[in-house]
Amino acid sequence: MIMLHKDVSKEIKAVDPIKHVIVLMMENKSYDQMLGSIKKIKPDTEGVDENLNFNLDYKGNKIYQRITTEKQMNLDPIHEVPDVLKQIFNNNSGFIQDFVSNYPNSSAEDRQNVMGYYPLGFLPALHALATEYTVCDHWFASVPGPTWTNRFFAMSGTSSGRVKMPEDMKHPELNEIFYQTQKSIFDRLNEKNISWRSYVGDFPISLVLTHNREPDNLINYRSMNDFYKDAKGPAEHFPEFSFIEPRYLGENQNDDHPPHNTMKAEKLIADTYNAIRSNEALWKQSLLIVVYDEHGGFYDHVNPPAAVPPDDYKEEGYNFTQLGVRVPAILISPWVKKSVEKTVFDHTSVLKYLSDKWDLGPLGNRTKNANSIATALDFNDGPRNNCLSSIKIHDSDLISDKPYLEKHNENGNHKAIHSFAGFLNKKNPAQIPPPAEVSSVVVFEDKVGAILEKYGAVRLGMWFRSNADTYRKERIVHTLKVIDHILGKSHNQS
Repeated sequence: MIMLHKDVSKEIKAVDPIKHVIVLMMENKSYDQMLGSIKKIKPDTEGVDENLNFNLDYKGNKIYQRITTEKQMNLDPIHEVPDVLKQIFNNNSGFIQDFVSNYPNSSAEDRQNVMGYYPLGFLPALHALATEYTVCDHWFASVPGPTWTNRFFAMSGTSSGRVKMPEDMKHPELNEIFYQTQKSIFDRLNEKNISWRSYVGDFPISLVLTHNREPDNLINYRSMNDFYKDAKGPAEHFPEFSFIEPRYLGENQNDDHPPHNTMKAEKLIADTYNAIRSNEALWKQSLLIVVYDEHGGFYDHVNPPAAVPPDDYKEEGYNFTQLGVRVPAILISPWVKKSVEKTVFDHTSVLKYLSDKWDLGPLGNRTKNANSIATALDFNDGPRNNCLSSIKIHDSDLISDKPYLEKHNENGNHKAIHSFAGFLNKKNPAQIPPPAEVSSVVVFEDKVGAILEKYGAVRLGMWFRSNADTYRKERIVHTLKVIDHILGKSHNQS
């Protein structure tokens, strides 16, 4: 069970000067992979040291953790619930074997990447923020599973028993997956007349929450360009709660999902920080939380603890009694120290803090029993004046080493988003025509092209994959047209 580290909610609430809470939720990276090297400058961090951990492959070979500077992983490790349960079995010893079972023809380098971690300073945004602010080194995903279920927990404290990702419109339980009817943080904020906005890079997964598709909630959706504009304005006009979703789709995807260039995600993190930090009045009233929704199948050495189930739902056979793999999480504010917070958190720890702070209605048993991030805040000596002024990302870092991977990529999250767009379009009188189903010939050509590229025949492989690439682009265009129509219609009505 998650036990409360220290009940500070009442004393914190009485003196809490934070008026703006901003959550930036990224994708698919583990704590060891992204922040393990912080141990060099914060020795009390549960990170990576000279005693490197390992996993065995099926032949009994030890594959150790190893420094990597690979900005793009060729393969996306699988991280559905059955896979994650294999990965964390016997003290997190199953990552490599699960990866090999899903990618039997993977190279030694691909397998090593599962165990890789970035050297200190390689990630200009995450490592700078982890150095200057509070690293939470026991923050776990809410569920040992994929993106959607963890994002539902982050926004509502439950996933209504759902853990699977829909991959196409033929999924047998599609309607149930797309109807997350539970009360969310957005509903609870509405009840208290607390302002909120959802800032989106392209397609908001948060719209799977059924209540968010109601007109009064849709008007709170804005683009990231609006976020940067709003952050320049008067602090009192900035929303009290903001939830930021990155770009999930296309070649400029910046959510940190493999195989896209991780430096594009670093740019989003830096831009978000710089926007808040450059407005002194806003900065002194703000808490920015940068956190990843789940680990994406990448190795972490800390075994996830048990957890309180959020409710009685067990629709897809999982009982929600264990947290997911540890993920990167940093609390950023003039009201936190340069420190390490070792309390066990999951995504509902943010909901716990917000619920206590603003006297919000209930958001399930997991949230009720979660440790609040309030324990990491420090209001004793006033706001810090020695905070990092800005983060610079060099343009050269944004040039991808393997641009063809970004061009051809369509991961499970993409397919789920496209399915959701199709679902929304069927409910929408606009009926924006989707692309025709891809033929079996195109699927075959796509596989041949991938094999050719893997063995060095890049140009020939790209030629084989051109028809599939056209189909992927059409899917993205359709998906974005659907969301533009829905949000645009709502904004016009407001």
